[in-house]
Amino acid sequence: MTRVLVVLNSPTSSLGRLEQWLPEAGLDPVLVPGAELPETLAGFGGVVLLGGGFMPDDDAGHPFLARERALTVQALADGVPLLGLCLGGQLLAHVAGGTVTARSGETERGMCALTVLPDAVGDPVFGDLPGVPDGPLWMIENHEDSVTGLPPSGTLLVTSDACRNQAFRVGERAWGLQFHPEARPERVATWDEAALSEQGIDRAPLAEAALARADENEAQSRALVRAWADVVHAAVKDPAK
Repeated sequence: MTRVLVVLNSPTSSLGRLEQWLPEAGLDPVLVPGAELPETLAGFGGVVLLGGGFMPDDDAGHPFLARERALTVQALADGVPLLGLCLGGQLLAHVAGGTVTARSGETERGMCALTVLPDAVGDPVFGDLPGVPDGPLWMIENHEDSVTGLPPSGTLLVTSDACRNQAFRVGERAWGLQFHPEARPERVATWDEAALSEQGIDRAPLAEAALARADENEAQSRALVRAWADVVHAAVKDPAK
């Protein structure tokens, strides 16, 4: 199977459902902690950047970010398919010339209803997801930082009232997502209850609301991951396209 580099930015993150879905789609996920990242993407047909609770240029606290950014630059230059999730999407935006703002006021927690935009028609990842555009895209969110300015070459694909830049594409093969398709809805019930309470959020109804849309979320998330995997296979078969 085609090997895909999966960058573990934080020990509290995980492959989640990608551990099952990527192999089902013919991809071999190679999970690598940030501190152990390779110097190049040689031998990998794609890249997934997972989340983390810090900014994409916080090199003082997380020195590996410089190499992660360099690998992202390489992916963009060489046409290696990339999927950035939450922090990963913010890092893509940062590298491509966008703006990421800490504590931007666009905080989101739990299951959120998102709008797939007309510009997503024909997009290889977002162009044919189940339930849209007739209904919302249901995704798990857990962030307080966000992309507040798209890269000049970015195309906005998904938005919401709470957070404008939910998903975007840079070039032909790189996608940045503010949300977490890899996250299982039931995981919301395990989030830090005290930390949520400090933000005025009651975890119990948040977890209940996440489970209420679990079926739609799984179908849409699985389709999204499968569509991205198809991009990886196509790129490996014909890198020039």
